Amino acid sequence: MKKLLVFLICLLPLCSFAQLIACRDSVPDGYNFWLYLPDDYDAAKADKPVVIFLHGKSLCGNNLQNVLRYGSIDALRRGRVIDAVVIAPQSPGAWNPKKVMNVYDWVSEKYPVDTNRMYVLGMSLGGYGTLDFVAAYPDKVAAAIAMCGGATAKSLCGLNDVPLWIIHGTADKAVSVSCSDRVVESMCSCGDTSRLIYDRMKGVNHSQLARVFYLDQTYDWLFEHSLADSARMADKNIAMTTSALKDAYSNLDKNFKLTVVDSRGGSAQPIREKVYYTVKKGDTLSKIAVNHHTTVSILCKLNNIKKTDKLHIGKRIRVS
Repeated sequence: MKKLLVFLICLLPLCSFAQLIACRDSVPDGYNFWLYLPDDYDAAKADKPVVIFLHGKSLCGNNLQNVLRYGSIDALRRGRVIDAVVIAPQSPGAWNPKKVMNVYDWVSEKYPVDTNRMYVLGMSLGGYGTLDFVAAYPDKVAAAIAMCGGATAKSLCGLNDVPLWIIHGTADKAVSVSCSDRVVESMCSCGDTSRLIYDRMKGVNHSQLARVFYLDQTYDWLFEHSLADSARMADKNIAMTTSALKDAYSNLDKNFKLTVVDSRGGSAQPIREKVYYTVKKGDTLSKIAVNHHTTVSILCKLNNIKKTDKLHIGKRIRVS
């Protein structure tokens, strides 16, 4: 009975409003995942692209709420328009390309989509997952973005067949930029790398690249590519800049409404849950803002404080 309920919740009909569905125990040999359906999704048309977001190590586990902390789903929550069906699986540890594909196959079977436009993006561990996934299925992925990651696949030659944007900061202390350098070197050894864009961003650290998920240009670039394009050329008229990262949270639709359906009970739940952080020694508002992918101004507004106020160790402050 429980499995039937989960299936029915994750198999909702055509939606007339944006929905975010928590799907658990739906895909054999897959992952639990969030599924976003835009308000104009029409199963009869099957014209929506698919974006797969792969999270980093800090969001691993078996609590789907963690996947809402940053990334494509959080960008939607904050009001970034992404005109696509978005899949955000949760891995308990390392990403398995086959399990990610099983989730995609399940979704595309239950929710007709444009299979010529399936995209994947991720950072850190999700960057590894992205590159390993593309290497395994270069004929399925229309374009991909991998940030501050690397790859574990035995062969990376398949990456050369896909419009691919790799972004890594030279000041990354969590995952060295050398990890992306090695991926690019492997691609070069395979031959033609004309579909590759590699932004090696000077002075940019690990957490700063999370802001890429909140930029219009990120999704605009992905959506320019399709498997229906026989040449599969990459649009190279783009580059990631520090100024773009700085403005990532601007121009968001603050009035955007998103209904959540949880497969555990089928009840709609509020999406904007409150999240708190306990101040530690050495913390500043700027540091806390960067680590929680927000801004100092938003922190001040949430906590009714000023930028000049002193932070006391042990104080709990709201971060979202």
